[in-house]
Amino acid sequence: MQREQVLEHALNVLEQNGLAATTSLAMLAGNVDIPQEQLQRFWPDRDALLYDALRFHGQQIDNWRRQLLLDETLNAEDKLLARYKVLEESVSNGRFPGCLFIAACSFYPQTDHPIHQLAEQQKRASWQYTHQLLSELETDNPTLVAEQMELILEGCLSKLLVKRNVQDVATAYRLAEDVLRFALCRKNGALT
Repeated sequence: MQREQVLEHALNVLEQNGLAATTSLAMLAGNVDIPQEQLQRFWPDRDALLYDALRFHGQQIDNWRRQLLLDETLNAEDKLLARYKVLEESVSNGRFPGCLFIAACSFYPQTDHPIHQLAEQQKRASWQYTHQLLSELETDNPTLVAEQMELILEGCLSKLLVKRNVQDVATAYRLAEDVLRFALCRKNGALT
């Protein structure tokens, strides 16, 4: 089995069971066809596999955002709201991505812990993506609007961890869309 397959499997286990429920390397690695000793050569303990899985997941998300930014068939508004379509597809396919990075910050509250730092790095990258697109749109106060949109996204992801309801994604999408439209109206002087 390839390293990526183990990491994908670990991410799936985390999505299904949550961070707190996966208390050992064996639980996180699940039923992969690799002896425990061989797994431990690459990941000596649960935290090592968790860190590597989250780093791998962060790279997947970063690549997805880069591809979106380069996609000339979508406008900036579509790129800002594309996350919700991906989330909706995932939940509809029985995957509940929730925000493993939010959970990691809660589970590892020490700001100097490598997993906490990795999670914070991913949250910053998400904010920067949002801020960049809002700046392209020349919205009024892109910093504030980015904070609002990220709060909506984090709330949706957190709720997905608990409720696993696709309707929450639709609600968050509408709310993010409303915040974006409101910011664009302010930019154009419609609310002055």
